[in-house]
Parts: sequence; C-alpha cells; structure tokens
Amino acid sequence: MIITKTPFRMSYVGGGSDISSFYREHGGAVISAAINHYVYVLVKERFEQGVRVSYSKTENVNSRKKIKHPLVKHALSMLDINQSIEIVSSADIPSSGTGLGSSSSFSVGLIQALSSFAKKPLTPKEYAELACKLEIDLCQSPIGKQDQYAAAFGGLRVYKFNSDDSVTINQVSCNEKTLKELNKQTLSFYIGGDRSANDILREQTLALKSKVKVLATKKMVNLVWNLRDELESQSLLNFGPILHENWIIKREMVSGLSNIFINDLYDQAIDCGATGGKLLGAGGGGFMIFHAPSEQVKSKIRAKFYKLREVFFEIESKGSTIIYQK
Repeated sequence: MIITKTPFRMSYVGGGSDISSFYREHGGAVISAAINHYVYVLVKERFEQGVRVSYSKTENVNSRKKIKHPLVKHALSMLDINQSIEIVSSADIPSSGTGLGSSSSFSVGLIQALSSFAKKPLTPKEYAELACKLEIDLCQSPIGKQDQYAAAFGGLRVYKFNSDDSVTINQVSCNEKTLKELNKQTLSFYIGGDRSANDILREQTLALKSKVKVLATKKMVNLVWNLRDELESQSLLNFGPILHENWIIKREMVSGLSNIFINDLYDQAIDCGATGGKLLGAGGGGFMIFHAPSEQVKSKIRAKFYKLREVFFEIESKGSTIIYQK
C-alpha cells in the first residue's frame, strides 16, 4: 500500500503565460506557492481481479480500459500498469471549481503513487512532466503547466516556461520572517461558483491569439519579476499593488473570469483597506485572496465578508510526498 500527500497551490501573478500557445512563442513565467491543504491518493494491490477506483464515485471494472475517470484511465495506461489494483482519493477541499489546481495535484499524487507501486520511482520533475502529459496531451484539458510543477515541487517558486517546452524552476529567496508575514497578511475566502474552468481556459487560449491580449499577458509576466524582487528584498509593501495590477489586466482579458458579484467583493475589500487581491484559478468562482497589511484591515474585511467562509492557507515547503508505504 502506498499513500501520497500532494499540496494544492495558490497562484499569484503570471497566470495564463503557462499555456503552450503563448510560452512557445513569447516565453512565460508565474509565481505560485504550494499551500497546506492536500489531496491524498492511496494505491494498493487488489485481492479481487480488476480495478477499483474510489473518488466522488466508485468504479469496479475488470480492466483499465473500462475506467471512466479519465486521469486514472490514462495514468494506468501511460505507466503500463495492468495488474489488479485499487485507487482511492480524498482531499481537504472539494476538488472542483476552487481555483487551487486540484486536478493537477491529484494527477501528480496519482503518478507518484503509481510509479512507486510499479517500483519505478521518479523525480519531482518527472512527476510534473508526466502530469502535464496526462492532463494536457492525453486528456486534452485546455490548461497550462504551472499547477503540476507547484504540486510536485512545493514552496514559493518562480516557474519559467521556455519556448522549447522546458521549465526553469527557482525558489523565491524569502526569509522565515517574510514568509510568516505573507501568511499572516493573506486572507482567503471561498465564494462558491460552479462554472467549468475549462470553458474559461478555452476562451483565454483563444484570446491569446489577439495582439492586444498577448501584450497584456507579457505585462503579467513582467509583474512576476517585480514580485520576485519585492519578496526577495524581504518586503511586502508592494505585494498587494502588484497583485492588484495583475488582477486588473487578467480581468479585462477574459469575459468569464469575473462577474458583478466578484467585482463587488473585490471593491469592498479594497474599500476596507486591502492593497490588492485576486480570484484564484481560471475564474468564475472558487477562492478569492486579499492582501491585508494590518490587523485593522483584516478585521474590517472579515466583518464585511461574514457570510463567506474564510479558509486559512499557509505556504507549504514540500511538494508531493509519500507518507505511507508498506
């Protein structure tokens, strides 16, 4: 039996530049952080013949070809696993529509568990690369590459997406005090919503064919380096304003990213003293984060958003790990 524990992620700036139609021509970059909420994947040999997959549904089939869960089906094929097997997944936060990269976290954790089950352990880089192949190539999801790498490597990092499809990974050099302050000054609220992220991502991919949208995405990439420099100077003074600028650019790029409700929430937080924020993920719902530089500002935002569920996130230094193996 093998159990993996894989973090979700919180993306700050540069999102959208990790889509191949953009980075292969212009290069892309994002800053994101793994967070201390996880998806767990259990893999074990099954006594009965066939495959059992348990997630929000349960499947019992006599061969991998009959599995309906696309990620599991293609992962078993990709890793050439044919024996009887049981796969169970569970997550700290619902896996759909949260904007936390849950699908990619599951993919990374699944690949790590299956590769260990097959006695072919891989590196974090290989987990990320195979998760990209699984989601983007085999399952045809219109997503980028940042979530898989954040789940595999953990920590607060810059991911640079090169035109040759390689990814350059660098940790952001923040000291412990700065990371603690960043955790302390970030408020996160779940706002709900159920629009498919894939619909919004398809629209965003089409938008990247426009010269105006390409220029906007390049501006967001430039903000990655601004935010990195800010954090590495051990300062959070401009953290919120950089998030704010990225949010304004991104919101104007894709119609489905935001709506009246989301815009109103954002404006209310700014009125309370937040210096910036964003909706996590592709858009339409999920989690919103805000930079609140003082306890007074946090209290005002919490009082204003008392009907929403606040969820506490902290940056997780570790990527996907095996927490049990027997």
